[in-house]
Amino acid sequence: MADDIRALTAELAADPTSLVFLELGEALRRDGRLEAAAKAALQGLGRYAELPAAHDLYARILADQGDFERAFDEWDITLRLDPAHPGAHKGIGFLYFTAQDFPRALEHLEYARTALPDDASLEPAVRRVRTAMARPPVSAPPGGPSAPLQAPEPGPAFATLPGGSSGLLLVDAAGRRLDGRLRTPARVDVSDEVSAELAGVSREASRAVRLLELGEWESLAVETERANYVLVPPTGDTLLLVARDASQPMGRVALTAVRAARAAREWLEAGP
Repeated sequence: MADDIRALTAELAADPTSLVFLELGEALRRDGRLEAAAKAALQGLGRYAELPAAHDLYARILADQGDFERAFDEWDITLRLDPAHPGAHKGIGFLYFTAQDFPRALEHLEYARTALPDDASLEPAVRRVRTAMARPPVSAPPGGPSAPLQAPEPGPAFATLPGGSSGLLLVDAAGRRLDGRLRTPARVDVSDEVSAELAGVSREASRAVRLLELGEWESLAVETERANYVLVPPTGDTLLLVARDASQPMGRVALTAVRAARAAREWLEAGP
């Protein structure tokens, strides 16, 4: 491996425009030299910003470093440049599985399994996702979904998430804020006002999917010039709004929503 890395390094030094940076970055990654691998990948991306393989390489390095959000961004870019890229489908599928968004994980991993029949890791991965999807859902609390929600004592529902509760808003079915904060670009706190409006949004979403016979709604996504929003129901009696700057890809915002919804469920289930 060391000899290969030296040879690839020399080749790239002789021709900085060469695509050999892809092989070098991958060799460094496999050798565990992640900082050097990232440097090679970024140098290549500086010259080939529209090359899907370069973004895929950098995403794999970021994932090895544990930076899953940035890895998600890079795989999202890869799929924008090449929607059929099997490596990006595989990577983003594993990230969705980690976030426990099993339907999206299954979609991406099954695509990757078909495109990469020799990849022995994909068949067991698909089986794990299907097993997770087959598990029974958590039972509803006594009294059913129509029972009034008892708000937990104030606490850090999103304390374990990067960035805490910023740009996250958890509300009950009546539009009362349970946790989180939402501010305008001018830093004006509009948490309570938006909370009151969200109850109506939920009712309209439920009505629309019922009329269209689409089953239960799982999420709503809104893209604007300034921000991207995802609305999800962590439980039958609550709503979670995730707001992020428009520079963040919608896929990343959706992944944040999955993680935040899981944190909210755990907090609510813990009770007062």
